[in-house]
Amino acid sequence: MKVAVVGATGLVGGEMLKVLAERHFPVTELFPVASARSVGQEIEYQGKKYPVVSMEAALAARPDVAIFSAGGSVSKEQAPRFAEVGTVVIDNSSAWRMDPTKKLVVPEINANDLTPQDKIIANPNCSTIQMVLALHRLHAAFQIKRIVVSTYQSVTGTGKKAVDQLMAERAGQTAANPAYPHRIDLNVLPHIDVFEPNGYTKEEMKMVNETKKILGDDTIQVTATAVRIPVLGGHSEAINVEFAREFELEEVYRLLRETDGVVVVDDVAQNRYPMPQEAHGQDAVLVGRIRRDESQPRTLNLWVVADNLRKGAATNAVQIAEYMVRLGLLPGA
Repeated sequence: MKVAVVGATGLVGGEMLKVLAERHFPVTELFPVASARSVGQEIEYQGKKYPVVSMEAALAARPDVAIFSAGGSVSKEQAPRFAEVGTVVIDNSSAWRMDPTKKLVVPEINANDLTPQDKIIANPNCSTIQMVLALHRLHAAFQIKRIVVSTYQSVTGTGKKAVDQLMAERAGQTAANPAYPHRIDLNVLPHIDVFEPNGYTKEEMKMVNETKKILGDDTIQVTATAVRIPVLGGHSEAINVEFAREFELEEVYRLLRETDGVVVVDDVAQNRYPMPQEAHGQDAVLVGRIRRDESQPRTLNLWVVADNLRKGAATNAVQIAEYMVRLGLLPGA
């Protein structure tokens, strides 16, 4: 199968290549795509070196699937061109997520909605993916009314420039090209993406809108506060969720343990709870600190952690491609 990875030299693009190899995706030809300044550089994939090619060269090859992680403007311009030549595009940017004509997919939840006509498929925001994966079976059982979520997000969500800033500051240096308007080491920034007119950031509103679309329920009320913290391993979320129906904690534990892609890590007597260091390099969404909210009825607190470069981005995208291969929905399948 001919596979293009657009944005192959970035943090997420590199992780996509790693995940494709780990999961033995049936790649027969690989086209790593990056900006003009990177064309001709070599990347390694499964022990073989591949030259980075231009967008036009990849397009001319008519790949069966193109996994995009190159930003919204690139996706808006280039994804339709690939789709026109029959390529299935799985896009990791925000460009297509809220387009009513495009599917927004977490495979464990709604991959069954995919059809042969879906040529551009949106990969959700990293913070949304881990939250809805933890909540979707609870929603089916107890009907979510309202979610209050606060995120604690890794600098890897911003990219290499942010990692470089953190490492420079940690070494006592000034970052040459900082990603953030303030120091990030030994600090916390309640600012992810741009601020919207309503006072929320774009990241926060992504979680609000994407959750409703993925779960297929516009009645769910969501409010979010997204925060950047100086860690590398993954994103953490404190989630408070109110249900329409009463629940028992035993049933909550059972549903979470039976959810594909979720691992319950919850033994406070042994100081066992999800942490970014544990999530790093894993595909699973880790859930712990499961407890009833004693301030109001039918409300639950959860602590949810996942590697944002893997299930939050690369793994979810590759899982979408795998699903389409299984159903024969890719041209080369």
